[in-house]
Amino acid sequence: MTGSARGASGGHRPLARTLVAEGLGTMFLLIGVVGSGIMAQRLSPTDVGLQLLQNAMATAGVLVAVITIFGTISADVNPAVTLGAWALGHRAGREVGPMLVVQVSGGCVGTVVANLMFDLPPIVLSTTTRSAGHLWLGEAVATVGLLLVVFSLIRTGRSSALPYAVASYIAAAYYFTSSTGFANPAVTVARTLSDTFTGIRPSSAPMFIGMQVAGVVIAVVLLRALFPSPASTT
Repeated sequence: MTGSARGASGGHRPLARTLVAEGLGTMFLLIGVVGSGIMAQRLSPTDVGLQLLQNAMATAGVLVAVITIFGTISADVNPAVTLGAWALGHRAGREVGPMLVVQVSGGCVGTVVANLMFDLPPIVLSTTTRSAGHLWLGEAVATVGLLLVVFSLIRTGRSSALPYAVASYIAAAYYFTSSTGFANPAVTVARTLSDTFTGIRPSSAPMFIGMQVAGVVIAVVLLRALFPSPASTT
């Protein structure tokens, strides 16, 4: 899952504002992802398919809200999007490191808040193993697709569609990828902290993140070929 680089492509703004927006945006994203997963488990304890549907729809709604709120400042809420933005010239290099830190930190805070809202311990490491070749492939596919959605819109001047396009893609990726489409290293790290529906075992996270980074590389190559530069598109 992710937000957008909508705020990355226009103008200069204080780095502090960018970091606050990224931290808050990622926090609310994880509250939505983890919180809706817990609620889905409680409402539909015997129907995993319905749990996934509830989780996907809630995540999509939160994404629309987060990108709409923070998009004019910065709403990557995803290290994969931030790295892609930097590689494609939409982010300054000095922004990347601090943004990755606040995205991961904000995501972890969001997971803790979600746990506490449902009267669970603030941190319980997940025991859900997600480790297999087909899941890793799913993460690469999910990440490539997400970056194609985000930057094809940015590089063709259609950024106003980002909240709805990103949310729709992530909701769909819950179902069309074997991994349920994390597509976000910050989300992956944060989801290790909740032993609930959306959790991932800490030992499974590094390979997921590795495949997400590989997805960024593939997506950047494709985007440079398809949309060489914002100035050359119409």
